[in-house]
Amino acid sequence: IALADSHWLAAMQAEITALHNNNTWTLSTLPPGRKPIGCKWVFRVKENPDGSINKYKARLVAKGFHQQPSLDFSETFSPVVKPVTIRVVLSLAVSFWWPLRQLDINNAFLNGMLEEDIYTSQPPGFVDSANKHFVCKLHKSLYGLK
Repeated sequence: IALADSHWLAAMQAEITALHNNNTWTLSTLPPGRKPIGCKWVFRVKENPDGSINKYKARLVAKGFHQQPSLDFSETFSPVVKPVTIRVVLSLAVSFWWPLRQLDINNAFLNGMLEEDIYTSQPPGFVDSANKHFVCKLHKSLYGLK
């Protein structure tokens, strides 16, 4: 359904462009004995405070539940800020009269370099027609990986 809607297609293209610009993967053949991890699109409509549509957001996520311990990953990590850190920064900002701004950073967590060789299927709707049987060898993390 999303592949037929111009808003979602534009959002998916923006995500693919960001992933390519970030050198997130290269197309390659799948080594013997390996299985690619699937990937899928997750869609979200971001709204303005008045309820009107701000933008359509498409995110490519790996189906991380298909990863095999010791083969695809050795430990897990969740890149989140601890509440105490937020409280300290806010306290400093109030004490020193620093201005505060809220930011929404696109692709903020997609810069993590991978230590393991991880392969995913090509993104749905964006399969390279000249290399249909190739997979994506990840160089950097995708959402959903462990």
